[in-house]
Amino acid sequence: MIEAIAEPRRREILRLVNDEEMTAGRIAAHFDVTRQAISQHLRVLHGARLVSERRDGTRRLYRVRPEGLIELRAFLDDFWSDRLEQLKREVEKEERRGANRDRR
Repeated sequence: MIEAIAEPRRREILRLVNDEEMTAGRIAAHFDVTRQAISQHLRVLHGARLVSERRDGTRRLYRVRPEGLIELRAFLDDFWSDRLEQLKREVEKEERRGANRDRR
């Protein structure tokens, strides 16, 4: 899931399809890359369950999957909470080491 949003164009695609469904062609019109490149980005986002795909005749319409974003947000929140807790412990260790050196 993180790999899916690592690419800046994919994050921009998520912004575009956040409020409304769009076809790949309409999404591609916002970028200076080929429609095939946008289709590949959409496949990655769809595979990561961040966008839904709905067929309307021969067209495919894409839209953000709110559930996917909630899952991503939960992952990032947990990730950063864990990392910040580790950082806090390291800072506290350094503070204790410094206090012990000052007492000598």
